[in-house]
Parts: sequence; structure tokens; C-alpha cells
Amino acid sequence: MSVVVIQFTTLDGIVSDPDGTEGTPYGGWLFRFGREEIAGDRFGLGRTLDEGVVLLGRSTWESFSRLWPGRDDPFSARLNAAPKLVASRTLTDVSAWANSRLLDGDLLDAVKTEQRDVVVMGSLGVAHALAAAGLVDEYRLLTFPTVLGAGRPLFPAGGPPAELECLAAERVGALVLTRYRRARD
Repeated sequence: MSVVVIQFTTLDGIVSDPDGTEGTPYGGWLFRFGREEIAGDRFGLGRTLDEGVVLLGRSTWESFSRLWPGRDDPFSARLNAAPKLVASRTLTDVSAWANSRLLDGDLLDAVKTEQRDVVVMGSLGVAHALAAAGLVDEYRLLTFPTVLGAGRPLFPAGGPPAELECLAAERVGALVLTRYRRARD
């Protein structure tokens, strides 16, 4: 089992409000470069979506549950068919998106006992909690050539240190897709 965190990020490491739905003054940076550069399976999730589980926080799940079920391209079909765990203290019903279920109990315990690969999409609070517990094995980042100077970063000041090894870097139009794995001792 491995935990993979995927994120859209700016050059200065900001991952919050990429689509502008949070209404922040710096939000919406995701679509300034065209939707085609983020379409499809840019993060190379393929088999992981077929055999693993997607882990989402409440806000991301709510946003995705309005967006993905109506799509039918190959990547959307895979994502819609994938089992989805939702980490939330407030949601009681996740029937709006097929194959979703609320996470029972503690987030960290659930991830530690999960037998399948876990993909965290967006869900910054979930990603931070897993990183703080040393549970993230890999980061897949699509970096946009934008500097915001404000917003919530993937790696916050005062967060846990991490030694990462670059597995790949690929230019995708104006963007750069990178994959990092936790360095092994």
C-alpha cells in the first residue's frame, strides 16, 4: 500500500483555491492556461484508480461530486467508478457521487490499515495530516507558472521536514508535471 498526494500548485507552492470557488482574491489560477493542459489522466493514476481508493476531504468531495458524475470521458469514467473515502466530521450523506462512503473513525488509522493504494486528490487538510504523520509516499504535482504570494501552501512553514527524491519531470505545455517519492534511508 502506498499513499500518493496529487496537487495542482503554483510556482510558490500555493495549492488553495485553484478553481476560484473559494472566492479568494488569488483564486482561479488553474484555468488561466487552458483546460486541455489539465484534461485526462495527467497524474498517471490509471491502474491506481482501478485497484486503489481515492481519499477526499469534505470540501473537495463536495466540489468533485458536482463536477465528475456528469462526465463520461475515459478518465472521468475511471474516477467515477473508483471507490472513494470521504473524511468529514459534518457530512452524513455521500450518495451524490457513486462509490463514495464516509470514512469510519480516525483518518490516520484508516489510512494505516488500508490494504489498497490511496490517492489523495486536493484535500489539503487531509494531505497535511498524512504528511505530518509520515504517511505520504509520493507527491505528483502539476506546477503552474504563477506566483501568488498568498494562499495555503502544500508544505506549510513549521510543517514536518521531508527528504524527497525526484522520480520524473515532464513539461506539459506551459506547466510542469513532477513526481517525488519519499527518500528511503
